[in-house]
Amino acid sequence: MNFPSKLIEGAVEELAKLPGVGRKTALRLALHLLKEESEETFQLAEALVKMRAEIKHCQQCHNISDTDICSICSNPLRDRSLLCVVSDIRDVIAIENTAQYKGLYHVLGGVISPIEGIGPSDLHIESLLERLPKSEVKEIVLAISPTMEGDTTGFYLTRKLRDANVRITTIARGVPVGGELEYTDEITLGRSIVERTNYGKV
Repeated sequence: MNFPSKLIEGAVEELAKLPGVGRKTALRLALHLLKEESEETFQLAEALVKMRAEIKHCQQCHNISDTDICSICSNPLRDRSLLCVVSDIRDVIAIENTAQYKGLYHVLGGVISPIEGIGPSDLHIESLLERLPKSEVKEIVLAISPTMEGDTTGFYLTRKLRDANVRITTIARGVPVGGELEYTDEITLGRSIVERTNYGKV
């Protein structure tokens, strides 16, 4: 792809690094920003820089937050007897959009994947185990994508949690096997949360 300007080429190269954005889309975005008022482009750039510099992770659940404790963990109206364990921040957003779940969360930060070199110690599992004795949690909902890695992670967690004196459930398999939670429609995901089932014996 030939560019009339090295500056445009540089912008396209950076935009094309975003997930789901090819070079043609990146060029369209760059040309769009170029046609906009300068203030619009500067506001976008400022918002991105501010987000990157100031965003935090909740000290309790590892969700993204503007403060040390996120708005979900600090909300007194949330059901503190329920703790939903997810692999990714995007899963929290997906479940919250269903408006069917009123408990707390714990974000693992990924799933166990030996092929990718990700083991239990690379995830926020220890902080989950440390969190339970100091909490009011009576039920842990494993809302992990039903992939091979997700099932491996779920099985590992049930082994680690078997002495925690809490009920362990998993979301109903209305979510298609092999699918990712963030791409599941809100009705199916909401029903899966409401109709969660026991994970099974360890």
